[in-house]
Amino acid sequence: MAQVEATTERIIAADAEAVFDALADYKDVRGKVLPAHYSEYEVREGGDGEGTLVHWKLQATSKRVRDCLLEVSEPTEGQLVEKDRNSSMVTTWTVVPAGEGTSKAVVATVWNGAGGIGGFFEKTFAPKGLARIYDELLANLAAEVEN
Repeated sequence: MAQVEATTERIIAADAEAVFDALADYKDVRGKVLPAHYSEYEVREGGDGEGTLVHWKLQATSKRVRDCLLEVSEPTEGQLVEKDRNSSMVTTWTVVPAGEGTSKAVVATVWNGAGGIGGFFEKTFAPKGLARIYDELLANLAAEVEN
């Protein structure tokens, strides 16, 4: 099994603290900024950053749906980590200042891919598809927090 990774970033015209707070707000904000690829969104515990347990289904392709149950931690300032209890998938969100009144949001997801020819296709195409989904999510987040 090869490790598969998808990374996307965006400059957002809002302070890093405001962007991070919106991203960590699973109760009110996160559900609003998720693209149509996400369904069955539900906060099961917490709702604000560290200690949150959130569920959703992610439809990456017409045939591929991931049932995700994510534990959220905040290992360092400006960083959220979502670990899926149902798979090896780990998503790390990092928000840092990028100049006066702007920030850079980076999302990186890694998981253990399949072996063989299926693994080759997964490693080749899944990161591009996930990057497109994350790009839409970050655009929605930017629209939510930019003044």
